[in-house]
Amino acid sequence: MARINDDYEKLQAGYLFPEIGRRVAAFQSEHPDASVIRLGIGDVTLPLAPAVVQALHDATDEMGTAEGFRGYGPERGAEDFLLEGILEHDFTSRGVTLAKDEIFVSDGSKQDSGNIQEIFGRDCHIAVTDPVYPVYVDTNVMAGRTGAAGDSGRFAGILYLPATEENGFVPPPPDAPADIAYLCSPNNPTGSVASHAALAEWVAWAREHDAVIIYDAAYDAFIQDPSLPHSIYEVDGAKECAIEMRSFSKRAGFTGVRCAYTVVPHGVTGSDAAGQRVPLNGLWLRRHCTKFNGVPYVVQRAAGAVFSPEGRKQTQEQVAHYMSNAAYIRTGLTDAGFVCFGGEHAPYVWVRTPQGLSSWDCFDRILGEANVVTTPGSGFGASGEGYFRISAFNSRENVEAAVSRIQRAFAG
Repeated sequence: MARINDDYEKLQAGYLFPEIGRRVAAFQSEHPDASVIRLGIGDVTLPLAPAVVQALHDATDEMGTAEGFRGYGPERGAEDFLLEGILEHDFTSRGVTLAKDEIFVSDGSKQDSGNIQEIFGRDCHIAVTDPVYPVYVDTNVMAGRTGAAGDSGRFAGILYLPATEENGFVPPPPDAPADIAYLCSPNNPTGSVASHAALAEWVAWAREHDAVIIYDAAYDAFIQDPSLPHSIYEVDGAKECAIEMRSFSKRAGFTGVRCAYTVVPHGVTGSDAAGQRVPLNGLWLRRHCTKFNGVPYVVQRAAGAVFSPEGRKQTQEQVAHYMSNAAYIRTGLTDAGFVCFGGEHAPYVWVRTPQGLSSWDCFDRILGEANVVTTPGSGFGASGEGYFRISAFNSRENVEAAVSRIQRAFAG
């Protein structure tokens, strides 16, 4: 008999977004004439930038020739042209020096943020902010690093750090030690962004406790204040304690194209059973080569086009569109009496539920009365109870209609 991985049975009934999909499908089945506007899952809606589309076409034509055809890609997932573009535009421009062999290109940060835990021991102690992107928690549950979930949904063995209104949804490092800490800035779901001083506290904590920070910067393109850090490596000492993940999904609309990368500096280490220091770069390289064959060449060329002058201009215009939507949502809901956060450096607005509603009850009411899909805050963790997330990824017409509908549903 094939024995299952019992750790999967610790997981909650369903991953957050499939549960939202189930409820929306049930509503639409009962109300087939309802015009539902989806501002829940953080999926982009604008088409690919023209420069990206042209690069896809050109690369496809190139692959159709004997001279231009390419098979398996380099072991780090991409050709030099893409690695060099990443270095120049994402790091050198911010005063950060990295080497090409510290960058690993993949087909998504969601996968990387889940897969990275494979290079760490099963007995590592995990810390996460709460609310939190569910993948960080669920993949560690699957790996057997936790006990069962309690009544609040929190798993035994994980150190949860509440992100609250009082700390600006950017919790400080814990007093207790942990081996691995997951941070996300700009944050999904709260839309908060960590300052240089806040990240410096985390780096100091990690170095003091010999911990590793896994830093998710998937939304860095949405930061509007140039003084705010885009990379944790802008903080001195971070290259000795932090792994950073970046994505083309939201910055360039690649949710259906799939391209991202993870940075593992040579200075970041862990310890083996004998207490010897082991560079994590080599472990991630081995994992990457064993379980991944690289991003398709045509996708690499598309990602490279994001760094071209035309690509930068076009994708920045897309980001500006979503941020304009976020500002409209925040202003419109605030005017209607909601208490709102985020939406200034991220495409998400984090909203306190009105009238004492629970997160899921508020989700159901907004869906039922306004025909708008949001995301219940409790789906991101216990500290998300009493909030909901609304996404700016949609057309301006739909955003304006959604805000108007929610205002009417909660009028008076």
